[in-house]
Amino acid sequence: MAAYGAAHYRRRQATRGKVVKEKVDVPSGHKLCRPCGEVKPHSEWHKNASASDGLSTRCKACKAIQGRAGHLKRSYGITEAERDEMITAQGGVCAICQEGLAEHVDHDHQTGRVRGVLCFSCNAALGQFKDRPDVMRRAAAYVEGNLWKPTLVAQGVYRQPS
Repeated sequence: MAAYGAAHYRRRQATRGKVVKEKVDVPSGHKLCRPCGEVKPHSEWHKNASASDGLSTRCKACKAIQGRAGHLKRSYGITEAERDEMITAQGGVCAICQEGLAEHVDHDHQTGRVRGVLCFSCNAALGQFKDRPDVMRRAAAYVEGNLWKPTLVAQGVYRQPS
């Protein structure tokens, strides 16, 4: 007479050449995350009312990693490895100021083409200037001390800044 149960099932699947997940003893109040292989307390899991145990299938950390990867693919059409290659090519710093930590993927809003990876400040600045080069040039001239208002040369005669 054959013994039935989980152990028998595992042995039978293994003899058929199937991949068999090992049984892991998990203490009460904990759950195994298959993607990272760690046993974590229930506080490290999102709730999922439709699951048999009421918890998500991945821990919060694994779900965040998957979410970031999905965001890059959906929004910019690149993988995390491609983004990391861009950061390495830039020397790990912002492509504009070359000081800040490169963390934010920058793209052309018209074409969707990825331009580089920027620090938070430079990325926000481009957004505030609405990616308009003419406005950015005027801002640079302003910061350099070239005022953009005409100067009075003679009565009724104004000189425009060059």
